[in-house]
Amino acid sequence: MPFSPAILIAIAAAILTAGAELVHSRRVMRVRHLAFGTDASIPAIVYIVPILRVLALAAMAWAAATLFLGKPKVHRNQVVEEVPAVERRHLVLLLDVSPSMRLQDAGQSSSKTSRTERASALLQSILQRTTDDKLHFSMVAVYNGAKPVVKESRDVEVILNFLDGLPLSSVFPPGKTRLFDGIQEVAEIAKDWPAGSATLVIASDGDTVPASGMPKLPASVGSTLVLGVGDPKQGTFIDGTQSRQDVSTLSQIATRLGGAYHDGNSTHVPTDVLKGLGTLKIEKDKLQLTIREYALITLGVSTFLLAFLPMIMHYFTARFSPGPQAQEGA
Repeated sequence: MPFSPAILIAIAAAILTAGAELVHSRRVMRVRHLAFGTDASIPAIVYIVPILRVLALAAMAWAAATLFLGKPKVHRNQVVEEVPAVERRHLVLLLDVSPSMRLQDAGQSSSKTSRTERASALLQSILQRTTDDKLHFSMVAVYNGAKPVVKESRDVEVILNFLDGLPLSSVFPPGKTRLFDGIQEVAEIAKDWPAGSATLVIASDGDTVPASGMPKLPASVGSTLVLGVGDPKQGTFIDGTQSRQDVSTLSQIATRLGGAYHDGNSTHVPTDVLKGLGTLKIEKDKLQLTIREYALITLGVSTFLLAFLPMIMHYFTARFSPGPQAQEGA
């Protein structure tokens, strides 16, 4: 089996370093009495350090060559090559932007945040845990009707910008929340995507959702997660009614869409729930080391060892002081 270029470079570095160490060792032996004294034996560290230096330089050469020759790690927010339509994965966010979402009865702390802010925090948490480089993001805002905000973008910062407090409700005429219009808009956007390639995440308080008229999602939407925000127990007065998170309605929507419901009013979505969707690649619980990470670790350890070897030689071999020695009792 042929060796990789990085290994060949490491072998060459080891051979050259070993040759240099042999030449240096012969010179040290010639002046050993000046360095260690005529009666003292040569410290064992003198024989060990050259071996460590050869190994450290070979390891450093392998790590540097691996990082130089390896494929760079590309992040989603960078411009990368176009992904063919049949290979694309999709995450569609359906965000309720109705006036009731501005009520401040959500969050974990005693100083409550608005439902919109809580929904944004939940969605941002999900986005930060997705790891698929082929993932495309779409976003639909829903109030008295539905409007697509982003279609098939690979730049997660675009989505985060819309989640950062933009008043999306201002583009809708006043009226009742029509959540099913948003689901219908998602169905139109996703109808031509490959089967099972999309995940739908709905964030809403469930206020004024009708009991019938649920649109049917296309086969491309493989999983659905419904996030509820707002206090599910105590209502807040708005527009002549008491508004609170309608857990029953949101749970029914999740069930009818074949998905899962999570009360996000006080807790973020657990990673296990996201993994259970089956259509999103989520970061692993444990760190997954690749050849790139091993090269970085090796480079750090080897360079530290090379820098530390002179200090070792100083403290373990500098005991002999040339010149006349003081007599005891003098």
